[in-house]
Parts: sequence; C-alpha cells; structure tokens
Amino acid sequence: MPHIPFGTKIRTSLLAAGSALVLLSGLTGAAAASAAAAVPPKPISILLDGFPLPFPAAPFVTQGTTMVPFRAIAEALNIQVVWSAQAHTVTATKSRDGETTTVVLRQNDKKAAVNGQQQLLRVAPTSKSGSVFVPLGFFSSQFGAAVNWDGAAQTVSITSPAEPMYSEAFYAISSYKEVGLVRKFNAVSFGWTRIDETGNLTLEGKDFFWPEAAGDVTPESIVQDAADAGGKPNLMAVATDGKGELTKLLQDAALQASVIEQLVTLATDNHFSGITLDFEGLGLSGDLPAIQQSFTAFVKKLDQRAQAANLKLTLALHPLNSSYRGYDYKQLSAYADEIIIMAYEYSYESGPEPLNRIDEAIRLAVNAVPKSKLVLGISMGSETDLTVAGKIGLAKRYGLKGVAFWRLGLMGEKTMSAIGKSIELP
Repeated sequence: MPHIPFGTKIRTSLLAAGSALVLLSGLTGAAAASAAAAVPPKPISILLDGFPLPFPAAPFVTQGTTMVPFRAIAEALNIQVVWSAQAHTVTATKSRDGETTTVVLRQNDKKAAVNGQQQLLRVAPTSKSGSVFVPLGFFSSQFGAAVNWDGAAQTVSITSPAEPMYSEAFYAISSYKEVGLVRKFNAVSFGWTRIDETGNLTLEGKDFFWPEAAGDVTPESIVQDAADAGGKPNLMAVATDGKGELTKLLQDAALQASVIEQLVTLATDNHFSGITLDFEGLGLSGDLPAIQQSFTAFVKKLDQRAQAANLKLTLALHPLNSSYRGYDYKQLSAYADEIIIMAYEYSYESGPEPLNRIDEAIRLAVNAVPKSKLVLGISMGSETDLTVAGKIGLAKRYGLKGVAFWRLGLMGEKTMSAIGKSIELP
C-alpha cells in the first residue's frame, strides 16, 4: 500500500476503478448513474497499529483529502490535545527525546502553526458532529506516524512511530542462548525459583531452577550484567496450582512466612533489584472471593517484607478476561509496584493472540489499576516479527507503563528488529 504524503488526493484510484466497472458492464448515461446511486459508499475505517480505532464521528473525504477526527487519533498516539472554544483552536503537543512539537490549528483556517512557524494545509480543519476534523496526512508530516490508504477496502492504516517505552524480558526456560539480550531491556525477571508440590520454595526442578555456571558465565554474573547496563534484575518465583501447591501455601501462615523470608533473602543475597511473583492457576473454580482474598493477603505480607529490604514487587497475573479469576487487580495494585498482564493464554501458542481479547484485557485492567503500574505481557511463543507490533501498539495506545516479553530464547533477530521499530530499546 502506498504512503500518502501530506495533502495527497486519494480519490483518483477510486474514480478510475468506478469508470472501469461502468465500461465493463455496458452501462451508460442514466443507467450508469442509477446503478452507481444504488450502491451506498463504504464507510472509511481506521486501523492504528493493525487494530480498529473507534471514532466519535466517521471520517470523510472532501476535495480529495481524507478528513479524520483529530482528538481521537491524537490521543491514541499519546499527543496532548487542548481545545479552546473561545479561539476555535486546537493545540497539540508531543514531547520526545527532550524536544517538544507544538501544533496549533484553527477551525476553518488552512494556516497551521508548527512550533511557531506557519504551514499551509490543503484543507482547513472543520467541525462536524461535535468533532474537529483535520487532513489525515497531517499526522504523518508532523508527528511521524506512517499512513497508508487501501482504496478497495476504504481503510486507512496508521503505524505509530517508535517511541521510548519501558521494556522487560523474562529469562527462564532455555534462555541462555540469548543471554546477550539481557542488556537490551529496562528490566529482566529471572525465573530461577519456584513453589514445589509441598508449597515450599525450591531452587530445583525441570523448568524453573537455579542454573549452573557455564564457564565464566554464572547466574550471578548474568544478574550483575543486567545491573551494569542500567537495568533492573528481578528474581521471579513461579508456581501453578495444578496439584494444589498454591492452595497449600495460601492456607498455611507458617509456610507463607517461611517462603517470604527465603525469597527476600535469596533476592538480597544475590543483588536483585526486586521480586516478580508469577503465581498461576488460581480461581478456575471454587470460592472466588476467598481465593482472591487469600492471594491478596499473601502479596501484602510479601510487599511489607520486600519494602523493608528495599526490593520492588512485580506481579505477573492472568488477564481479567481469562478463565482464572483468583486475582483482584484493584486490591493487588495497592501492594505491587508493577503488574504484568499475561495476555497470552487465548491461543495457547497455536498462533497470534487475538487483538480484540488483548484490547479487552487492557481495558479491564486500566479500570482497576493506574496505567503507570501496568505492563502488557507478550508471549513470543504465540507471536512473530509480523504480529508483535500490533500488541505493542495496544500498550502504546492506552499509555501503559510498558511491555514485557516472554521469553529470552524465543526472540530472534527478526523479532528484535520488529520490536525496535515500535519502541526504542535501551
């Protein structure tokens, strides 16, 4: 699909296609006009990073230019928008890398001010259905978003520009082959400990265990490497409730105290910056309020002990639209410094996760937790270099703190390149 520069006409191909259809069908004159009138125009739709963007009023074409509701797109691109009813102006501000772009548009005036310099629009901003509409190409020319037009589908595709964004990775199963990527992320959660079938903390097991040294490379040196690069290494404790191990832990106060003390000691002794808790499988059935309360009570105890040791607490949680309902996001956010939405259980690695389910998971989460604490989890067991940008785009659209990738060992050069086109890695 061709890129549309600022102010370019987009109806030419549509008119040509319409004329060809008339010639092929043999319709002329009044008959052709009647046939054309009988087919209602297809509404224009907008995709932002591959997912539909809702609008308060429908886009339209005038003078060969696509006009779109300014605020809807601007806010989805995290551009600050201020409307002055008195002056009939809209001011858009975007800061990036220490530089700020400020654009002032006036209703029915083709002259725009960009950082105080006048620029001429092809079509003046106009008010319709309670929204201010501007030429679509404006977002490409001033804010770096790539715009493509599909005339046949009547669809505009917008790709948000790469921006600085908090990024995290998981280091666990078979991750050593990509140990060099540890320095590429703001934080790394190391899955080297777990809760065993008795409800106790262990450093041994099949998938999550304390690794052995590989020559000069030791678990401690990997953690130190992450810290030296300016990142935050976290010790991740993993557990499921497949054999009731989490239930045993959450019902035994003495066991909880032991696990918490071991976990904090292990983290501090090995120079981790924080603890990531990945307790999965709670709330598939049973007394959901009681399950939620017991997990929240455990997290509260862990947070108190972690704070005393100057450790940050991250929770990796099933999404609120999953089958597991044992997690009270709102209550948990009072104790966690960060919550990772594990929005990757819908396809179970059979293919890319559905964007509509991830969108729903984010919307449910932001209703309960401040955006500044929310991180979107993305599984590279489900995604590819062709699909990962759509997931990152949703995190950007909602203004979440960042994204977290499960896991090192599944990334690959193509995926890292695709991620770098969506966010600026450290």
